[in-house]
This record gives sequence, structure tokens and C-alpha cells, in this order.
Amino acid sequence: MANSKQTISMICRPIATPFAARVAATIVAWAWILLLPATNAVAQSGGAQPATARDAAPIDMTGYWVSIVTEDWRFRMVRPPHGDYDSMPLNDEGRRVADTWDPARDEAMGEQCRWYGAASIMSVPTRLRISWEDDDTLRVETDAGQQSRALDFAASPAPGLSPSWQGFSRASWRARSGGMEPGSMPGGSLEVKTSHMRPGYLRRNGVPYSSSAELTEWMYVLEDAGTTWLIVVTEVVDPQYLTEPFVTSRQFKKEADGGGWNPTPCRAG
Repeated sequence: MANSKQTISMICRPIATPFAARVAATIVAWAWILLLPATNAVAQSGGAQPATARDAAPIDMTGYWVSIVTEDWRFRMVRPPHGDYDSMPLNDEGRRVADTWDPARDEAMGEQCRWYGAASIMSVPTRLRISWEDDDTLRVETDAGQQSRALDFAASPAPGLSPSWQGFSRASWRARSGGMEPGSMPGGSLEVKTSHMRPGYLRRNGVPYSSSAELTEWMYVLEDAGTTWLIVVTEVVDPQYLTEPFVTSRQFKKEADGGGWNPTPCRAG
């Protein structure tokens, strides 16, 4: 993975709540998973290979989850001012494009979902609904922007596949290699690599990512005092607009049911 020291330092950023701080400490303590060779979780089981990704799942991600917006609150809950690119590793071209941001133009062009694309959707304050679409496909839906992502464990992108907001995501279960399995994250994690994305925004005020951006996500399930948490660590590599990988970690709390599910359309402003 490119620039792993940057990845770990980004994950180390202070977080506001006591639980979030414990989550950050856990992720930092085990951030070496990003430095170690990726190992298929099934291969480490020592038994027969499960027939499907659902059978092989080392963690349960299904259900309803709600964003806990403790990191980057002022950039996620309130639209930051035009030109506020604090902590964004923009190159000159990325800054030039961000400076031209015009939400009214996006709306007129039918591109009001630019902040809801795969590379940024986990930063949008939202609820997730995660379910098995079939034995080899996890479906991740958001109520904010009414987006739907297919995390495919078996298929490859079809030749000539057109870019879309959520792109094509290939998923694989991962286990810690080198005897460093963390006790607070039993079983492993999910790694997702996404391609074929339409250009979008990493931040709501027009900070861009291009169609050539590469997105990798690592997803963990943690238990804390009877509460279940989903942690998503995201890395965006985009040589067109970024000087280095852009890394974030986002937290979601599991909900008992879908009572809070409230689908709303994308909005440009």
C-alpha cells in the first residue's frame, strides 16, 4: 500500500468521544494490518474452503448502522466555505478544479450526487443498510443520497463497464498474518477495492477526485460494552488531483432496526 506511514498517522488523529478514542487506539495498535501481506481469511481457517463468501464471512456486517460524526465534524455536518481545503493533500490542479466549484452548475447538470460517490460516501452523515444480495454479493445502501453499492466477492468488471457514482467494488475477507490477530477484532476484516468511479468530491465544497482515482477500504466490526461498531478505514489514491493518499477512518453504530431509516435525495449545496 502506498505511503503506509501516512495512513497510520492519519488514523492517529484525535477523536472527540471516549469510545471513539478507544476505537482510534485499537485501530492504531493494529494498523500494521495495512503493512502486512494480505492473507485470505478462508485460507487461514485450516479447514475446507466454504462454498460462498457468505459462508466464509469472519464478521457479520449486516443490519442497520448510523454514522457517528466525531471526526471532521465541521467538514461533514456543515458545508465548509468555498476554498477551505484544510488537511486535504491537493496538488495545484486539484486546487484549481476545487476553486471552480459551483453547486448550482452541478445541480443544473444533474451531478448533484458528486459528494455521494464511492470515494466519499462513508464520510457523508448517513445510515447504512447492509444485507446479502446473494451468496457472493454484499449490498450497502445509504439513506443519504439513496446510494447503493454492490460489494462483489466473485465477479470482475465487465469489459467496457461505464463509470458510475459507486463504481465496481471487489471484496475479499482478510485475516491478520504474522500471528498478530487482535483480540478486539476477532475473525478478520473486509477489504474492498473500487474502480470505474465517476469523478466526485472528497469534501462537500468541491474538493475533487478523478475517474482515475483508486479506492481501497478496510472494514472492521468491534464490540464495546454491548454496542456493536463498524469502523471503515478509507484510502483514496489520485495522482491527478492529490499529492499523496487521502486516508480517513469513519465510525458507525449498529441500530436495533430500521426505524431511523430516512431516504433523502442527493443535494449539491
